[in-house]
Amino acid sequence: MRIDVYFADRVGIAQEILATLARRALDVSAVEVDPPHIYLEAPALSEPDMAALRSELFTVDGVQSVDELEMLPGARRRLYLDALLASQTDPVLAVDGRGVVMVANAAAVIASGLPESQLAGMSLQALTGDPQLADALIGQGYRLPVSEVQIGGERYLLETVALHESSGTVAGAVLTLHAPHRIGERLSALQNYSAGGFEAILGQSPAIRQLKQRAARMAQVDAPLLIRGETGTGKELVAHACHAGSRRSAQPFFALNCAALPESLAESELFGYAPGAFTGALRGGRPGLLELTDGGTLFLDEVGEMSPYLQAKLLRFLNDGSFRRVGGDREQKADVRIISATHRALEDMVATGGFRQDLLFRMDVLQLNLPPLRERTEDILPLAQVFLERACDQTGRPRARLSKAAGDALLANPWLGNVRQLQNVIFRAVTLSEAPVIDIGDLELAGATAAESGVPAADDVGSLEEAVAGFERALLQRLYPQYPSSRKLAERLHASHSAIAIRLRKYGIGT
Repeated sequence: MRIDVYFADRVGIAQEILATLARRALDVSAVEVDPPHIYLEAPALSEPDMAALRSELFTVDGVQSVDELEMLPGARRRLYLDALLASQTDPVLAVDGRGVVMVANAAAVIASGLPESQLAGMSLQALTGDPQLADALIGQGYRLPVSEVQIGGERYLLETVALHESSGTVAGAVLTLHAPHRIGERLSALQNYSAGGFEAILGQSPAIRQLKQRAARMAQVDAPLLIRGETGTGKELVAHACHAGSRRSAQPFFALNCAALPESLAESELFGYAPGAFTGALRGGRPGLLELTDGGTLFLDEVGEMSPYLQAKLLRFLNDGSFRRVGGDREQKADVRIISATHRALEDMVATGGFRQDLLFRMDVLQLNLPPLRERTEDILPLAQVFLERACDQTGRPRARLSKAAGDALLANPWLGNVRQLQNVIFRAVTLSEAPVIDIGDLELAGATAAESGVPAADDVGSLEEAVAGFERALLQRLYPQYPSSRKLAERLHASHSAIAIRLRKYGIGT
């Protein structure tokens, strides 16, 4: 039986209460004194004995109540603490001021590979094999920035929280060990919480339906995937969907734009770096995206912009899953599916020496080609309506609609910037116009750049024939809504009716 004796605190009262118990020769297995309470556990105490004990305790001056208790507070705290530690999937250690392990959760026992009895009482120096780290932790009062340590042959990021006595003296610390792939899971969950699957790919045109079917099948195959398509066609959206539809969907997804970073920064971002790899590096090194993504999917956007040096390092990883951190000499492995994307013709880059052919073979196991928006014109107005509703919600204005003239102008535009350009045009119109109807003048298509008006950028021109065909298509798409027949359009362009009819059929305009 467990008892709670509540009393008015005075000198010697706790001793008198315990003396009462001693006179009755009770077998007391636990005592907790927390004025104005004394908590007792007497396993052999029966109900009749409890009544007699209560009467005798009330004879002690200051005892105000004697009640049965379900569990001693200290035992309750230990139970909850054990449950809390057991629920932590990351290894957690509590150390004293000298850096000796006092408490470890089950994950820490597993990580160390040692019995719990042996782990408790071990010094940090012996556990990590790093005397400098242990000295730095103790010397700086356990206020060391996040550092990398090695325990049981595995690397972890170490996070410390100092424990202080009431006097302010550091009594020890709680150390949490984060495995890189666990950090990756959390970061990925924060970054991609709103990323959808194939339902996020908007459009009902035959080209999009076929793309979704093909992508859904490729998502199930755990092999490198290369996504080709013009800028703005949604390559990262498709990569997200392929990850969500794969067996790795519960694991991290990260993206790296190879064109946005210089070679040295892209290398450390992708492969991580070892301690002391360069000036300004974190003391314990840093894991790269490959380690953070372990078990998941890494999306390499604009992979055609990757330097030859990084191409060689990526090829090695694709061959056997191994890599080295920048400045490191230790081989590491990671289980990562690589999805790449490019808007460039990699085969042409191979011919000119700008891209490794063996890397292209390794990346191009599975392939998806995203259709440009101008080749799926039936999706333009539905997409515009979705973007219109989103823009109204984001700007906090009442819902607007598109006029017929605005819709015709959207259909006629060549959209060399594809879906991203369409979304930007709609958002700009909603932001700048307060009218309930978005008209053609609000779209700012007439003042479009050369690229938006049908003239491709120099890097996007494949051949003269393709450039001429692209201009023809863009021009006919722009004029057809105003001259909606081959005869009227031929008169407008001072061309023969048969020549215009052939071109309209060729580009699928007006059909």
